[in-house]
Amino acid sequence: MFTAFSAFSAFSALSVRRRGAARLATATLVSGLVAAGALAGAGAAAADETAQNQGGAIATVSGLKTYGDAVIHGAAGDLKVPAGLFEMSVEGGGTLQTYCVDLQNPTQRDAKYHETAWSGTSLGVNKDAGKIRWILQNSYPQVNDLAALADAAGVGSGLTEQDAAAGTQVAIWRYSDGADVDAADPQAEKLADYLEKSARDLAEPEASLTLDPPAVSGRPGERLGPVTVRTNADSVTVTPPADAATTGVRIVDKEGKALTSAAHGSQVFFEVPEDAAAGSADLTVQASTTVPVGRALASEGRSQTQILAGSSESTVSATASATWAKEGAIPALSAVKNCAKGGLDITAANEGDEVFTFALLGVEHSIAAGESRTVTIPLQEDQAYDFTISVPGAFEKRFTGVLDCRTQGSEAGDSPQTLSEPSPATVGSPATDVNLAATGGSSATPIIAGVAIALVVIGGAALVVVRRKNADA
Repeated sequence: MFTAFSAFSAFSALSVRRRGAARLATATLVSGLVAAGALAGAGAAAADETAQNQGGAIATVSGLKTYGDAVIHGAAGDLKVPAGLFEMSVEGGGTLQTYCVDLQNPTQRDAKYHETAWSGTSLGVNKDAGKIRWILQNSYPQVNDLAALADAAGVGSGLTEQDAAAGTQVAIWRYSDGADVDAADPQAEKLADYLEKSARDLAEPEASLTLDPPAVSGRPGERLGPVTVRTNADSVTVTPPADAATTGVRIVDKEGKALTSAAHGSQVFFEVPEDAAAGSADLTVQASTTVPVGRALASEGRSQTQILAGSSESTVSATASATWAKEGAIPALSAVKNCAKGGLDITAANEGDEVFTFALLGVEHSIAAGESRTVTIPLQEDQAYDFTISVPGAFEKRFTGVLDCRTQGSEAGDSPQTLSEPSPATVGSPATDVNLAATGGSSATPIIAGVAIALVVIGGAALVVVRRKNADA
């Protein structure tokens, strides 16, 4: 049973291990370049901007709601931190409860998250990710009978909600980050030990809602697709392209019947008029359902990765695109983060009669007519990227995001850093909390900020826009 909590914490996940100075400078410079690139491209042809969201819930973090204390042990000493359940508000309605699987990265206040596959997060390269899901399934809040949970863990004195949340988070951190961490409360620590020792490997849960594939292409006069609906909802509503009345594009089933709703396994198509000029369109499907426990939630910026522990009935959605032209290369482009390969997988399916060519980071890729191929664009950890690929018909597909595939604990040679921790705030406290972009302040903060600003300026001066036109465009 899902429970809302009233406690609020201005919690920032802990940067217990420091980044090297060179890495900090590189990441800041890349961010400056990307920001400048977005501004420089504002006057170009309109681009279809795509974050790597494959569908599902989109939510904004509200804060740490139910928590106790944990102690992280490091070479520089022990650090006490809050540990427990976060709460998120879902766009369109609903609430999610999550635990952190990225202990040493910061939590940004009001950061926006989207449901994602494990492969796009640190869980994708973590052999113990399945054990984390077992912990979620067998502890609080999925097991909300605290007396039964205490009996299972051998906690004779019982568990409070705070004990249960803290013990569960500590057990997760031991697998997600390999952290040397204990719960401060003896009861919570006993629960953490029980969960850690009992955990078994479970498979990754299916998404709440996706469209497969997320992009299709073809010629006018054809039904472009199929696009298959994958969902745990009873049904989804189908929203046609915003300009459907002008372009004449319809969303239909395989018999050509207009669709306003669909179900799991349904195939939908874009029906494009034969006289349509080269163009593109999007369709959106939406449903109300619970998000499966164990789904990863990644931020659109640099905010710690979370994992789903509980869900109310929530709004989920997914979008698919179609591109068409009468002749030449007709590519369907989509992208997804690939943490196993350390980069961004860009899939191009060319349904045209000519080769489609694009170049990124100095490497040219050619997709033959009738061919579908995935290429991996290598990226550095924490690197913000902003790629725009032009397609025939003066259209562009833009992919933006940040590669966040590792927890800081995976960096060899880093040493623990003791940082001040913001204190929890209560409901009704002033809105001027500590900045969640960092775990407390230090005397170096103004210096780092100054360096960051300088690098952004340098980045703007040295801007190289990563954009290659198709030869036929």
